[in-house]
Order: sequence, then structure tokens, then C-alpha cells
Amino acid sequence: MAYTFCPETDFVQLEKSISSLYGEQELQRESSRYRRLLQGLKENFGPCERVAVFSAPGRTEIGGNHTDHQHGRVLAGSVNLDVIAAVAPNGENVIRVKGDGFPLDVVELEDLEVHPEEYNSSRAIVRGVAAWFKSQGARLEGFDAYTTSSVFKGSGLSSSAAFEVLMGNIFNSLFLDGACDPVRIAQMGKYVENVYFGKPSGLLDQMASSVGGMVTVDFADNDQPVVEKLEFDFASAGHALCIVDSGADHADLTNEYAAVTTELKKICAHFGKSVLREVPEEDFAAALPELRREAGDRAVLRAMHIYADNRRVAGQVEALRRGDFDSFLKYVSDSGLSSWRYLQNVVPAGYTDRQEVAFALALAERLLNTRGACRVHGGGFAGTIQAFVPLDMLDGFRAEVERVLGEGSCHVLTVRPLGGVRLA
Repeated sequence: MAYTFCPETDFVQLEKSISSLYGEQELQRESSRYRRLLQGLKENFGPCERVAVFSAPGRTEIGGNHTDHQHGRVLAGSVNLDVIAAVAPNGENVIRVKGDGFPLDVVELEDLEVHPEEYNSSRAIVRGVAAWFKSQGARLEGFDAYTTSSVFKGSGLSSSAAFEVLMGNIFNSLFLDGACDPVRIAQMGKYVENVYFGKPSGLLDQMASSVGGMVTVDFADNDQPVVEKLEFDFASAGHALCIVDSGADHADLTNEYAAVTTELKKICAHFGKSVLREVPEEDFAAALPELRREAGDRAVLRAMHIYADNRRVAGQVEALRRGDFDSFLKYVSDSGLSSWRYLQNVVPAGYTDRQEVAFALALAERLLNTRGACRVHGGGFAGTIQAFVPLDMLDGFRAEVERVLGEGSCHVLTVRPLGGVRLA
């Protein structure tokens, strides 16, 4: 299915897809957003008779902090914030992508090699996705795309993974007849993130964005992860899911994230293994004296967190399945404490005066006053925290957070039922 949507005559049909994806209550707001999207495509690249329209959501990690890159377990969900794209053919051998408020990215299809100078850029992602699909036998053609995003950058909602999944759905639909399922697109995104984007991430972000809904994933075999859908409405348990922006951007903290995997590799190397999932916990415990000497105490503490958080994910899933929300919240709090004390991804190394994530956690704990739960969100070190806030406290919680951290710093999210998708 190539380009089938006519912006001038088919918008009513697009609105049906918008209503299905976002809900009838959001139809007016989202329809206006898509009209601006199509207008942006026209203003930047000229009139287009036929286009294609796509969406990919951000994600929230609910359980399993940094467990994915050790082939562990996670609980995650796609959220009601997304990046959307309108795409039109350009008849050239080039891809041009213009993000709202960002410079134009241009990728020549004759040059799909890794460019280290492009690390941490959207251009690197476009180039990497094109290269991956070409390696799968896709016959690529040039196109122009205009994108806009409600997944705020540096939010811990993984704007880069959402963009990877968005691009993956574009290439999959236009050039591979939809042959890749959501899991395969997620695996593609991880490859692009690691090789072209230059970030040593696991598979959690891309999987949650691509598959959609709330999912628990076991990454014991990264080539064939076990993905299970989990139906649960946090509002039915009397709580709202909030993401609080600490005010610190994690864009320049790649070395901090890399240190986590580097140190865990030292632990694994003692056993001749590549990831912690391959090392039985009893063997790890027996070797603690040697591991401290070889890898250092921080590496050992980080491994302790991974083992425990894998168990906590299993506990969270079972608690939600039996409707035991109090136990679920206890697991959330325990995971947050473990991330701070053992994984140590709340305050970047050497930071003294500026400890934004630590402060945001302290503020949330003070406001919740033993109710609900909060934890560091995503990669940590900067970005956001996650809070489960009782509905009767939500207005006051949000008002005080925004008084202290700034207007717009507290985002109330819902889990979106669909992952990456083509709307028209």
C-alpha cells in the first residue's frame, strides 16, 4: 500500500482513524493537530496529491529499570503522547525529513553507512532505518516527511524510540508491504539506536512503542522476546499515572548510561557470559569477594539491582492480574529505592549542587505522604520521574509540582492501546 490519502478530499476518512486511536473526546484537538501536520508538509515541500500518515507513541517504563539490556524482564506501556508524520513521494533518490521546530534532515539513499558525527541525531535514525530496510530487501524510493511530536524530548518517554518506530512503520508500509510485525520493527529500532544513533540501549523502549498497550516482556532471547499483553486501567484502581519533568536534560549523559552496561559486562566476564541473565544469581552471590575486586562495588550493587528488579516485574504483573494494587505500588516503590541505592542512576557522578531527579523524587514523596508511589523513570540521571497519584490528591499534587518545578512539568498520562500505526 503506497500513498493513498488525498489531503484535499479525504480528511473525513482520516478523522475516523483519529477517533479510533485517540478517542472521541480528543477528536477535535487531534484533528486540528493533523490538519497542522498536513499543512506543514505542504508548506515545507509543496502541494502533494497523495500522502501517507503515521503515528508512533512514546512509552512509559512501569517495571524493570535497566533490566532489558541484561536480557531481563520489563513491564511497560505505550502512552497517549506520540510523534506523527505525513509522507509524500519526491521522485528523487533522497529522503528529507522536517520536524516541527527542527532543522531539515537530508539522507541520500546512496550513502547509508554509519556516520559517527551524526550520533544522537534524528538524521542518524533516518539513515539507520533506511539501511536496515535495504538490508531486508526493500526497494527504497525517496520521500519527503513532515513530523510533529507531543513526546517532549528528554522526558524519559523515549522520543528517540518513538521516532525509530515511526520511521520503521513508514518504511515497512511503503517499501516492504508491511512484512515486519511490531516485534521486528522494535528489533530494528534497537539496532538503529545502538549502531547509528550511538546509544547502548536495550530493547524496552522500542518494544513498548511498537507493540502498544501495556505489555510485559521477557528478553531472555532477544531474537524471540516473549511479549504478553496486560489489561489494566489505573483509574479503576483510583490512581493517575503521572510523569514529572525534573528539569534536567539527559541528552549529554550518554557516558553515564554506557557505564551501567560496561560495569555489568565486567561482572559477566568473570563467568564467561555476555549478559547477567546468563549468570545464575547463586553463582553471583558465591563469587561476591572476587567480583568486588575485579569489577568494583558499584558494578556489584548494580547487578544486585538487576536480579531484584527482574523478580519485582514478575511480582508487579501477578499483582495487577489479581487486582492487588497495593502490592503493585509496593513493588514500584521498592524498584525506585533500588534504582537510587544500588543502580545509582538518580544523581550523575560528580554532581553536587544540581540533583534535579533526586529533588523531584523528594518532592513527590513529600506530597504523596506515604500514599501512591514514585520512582525514577527510564534511563535516569536526568529527565523524569514516575508517580502513581491517588485521584483525590491529583489536583493538589499537580499544582504543587508545577509551582515548584515549573508550569507543564507534571503530565497525566494514559496507556494507549495501539503502538506504531498507519492512519491513512
